[in-house]
Amino acid sequence: MLEIHSPIAGHRALAGAVAVLALTAGALAGCGDAGATITRLTVGSPGPDPYTLMANTDKTDVKERPSAGGTKDGDSPGLYGGTRRASSCDQQKIIAFLQANPEKARAWAGVQGIPVSDVPRYVSRLTPVLLRTDTLVTNHGYQDGRATSAPAVLQAGMGVLVNGYGVPVVKCNCGNPLTRPEKKISTGNASYTGRSWPGFEKRNVTRIRPRDSRKGTIVTFVLVDPGATMGFERPRATEGGADGPPTALPPTETEVPTSDSPAPSDSGLESPVTESPGTESPGLESPGTESPGPETPDPGTSPESPGVTSGDPGTGTGGMEEPGDGTGSPISLPPSEEPAPQVS
Repeated sequence: MLEIHSPIAGHRALAGAVAVLALTAGALAGCGDAGATITRLTVGSPGPDPYTLMANTDKTDVKERPSAGGTKDGDSPGLYGGTRRASSCDQQKIIAFLQANPEKARAWAGVQGIPVSDVPRYVSRLTPVLLRTDTLVTNHGYQDGRATSAPAVLQAGMGVLVNGYGVPVVKCNCGNPLTRPEKKISTGNASYTGRSWPGFEKRNVTRIRPRDSRKGTIVTFVLVDPGATMGFERPRATEGGADGPPTALPPTETEVPTSDSPAPSDSGLESPVTESPGTESPGLESPGTESPGPETPDPGTSPESPGVTSGDPGTGTGGMEEPGDGTGSPISLPPSEEPAPQVS
């Protein structure tokens, strides 16, 4: 039988083969995404492309949280630390800097998904804390008139501002905006650049997800002092002046890490969290009008790390809690409403 080779059929076959190759390449690329390059940023390091430089925001003597690694909820008691009645971040300096630099302010606001005019309100609604675990974030710098973006691990002891759902959204020693890391990044399979620090282990890198939006925004953070000798409560959107009295450490400080710690071959998938949600009262609104009392900042800094202090950092002024979850999603800002975070 005579075979007839149609040019059209040939083109279709070729197109099909190309499509298969494209799909295969895409699948391989998807697998490769897990092996990202993550920059380690040590306490006191502003990192690449800083918006500005600020001193006395980080501490070198923070005792790390016993339960590290995996994914933690932003309202977990003892997830964050702080110096009682002192702030790790001067929010008013950040606001003043952005107001004086409109181009940087536009890039900064774009990362946070807010209008530039809402920057003062947004920043004043955040809460200053210290990281107690090596924490994975997306760090957004500023270069050549635009925001940059890269995954980073922030060392425990670094000062950050967290939003009303417990997600870090500002890196205090440089003013850089932060957002949650991409899900596809695997901390176990990633390669790391930047100077390491004693005790750094891939399996102990922690992801932080927002508090369950059904509970409302956080009313009170349960913090632990740098030496892990006591706990205390800090109302959200306050900077130390309204801190509660010393209390016992949260139960997580004496627990042995269990299944919420990932295996060394961390797949990047979120681990179930079995911790108690803390003492926050869901759905209640904090007035946010506390005026923190004057604090005496410690002028001492490390000669190599301008953002590091081993003493009590200075305080700023009080404010109200900000909307959003730090994912950079555009939001509207009605005067009395708090939008729920996007939980992926």
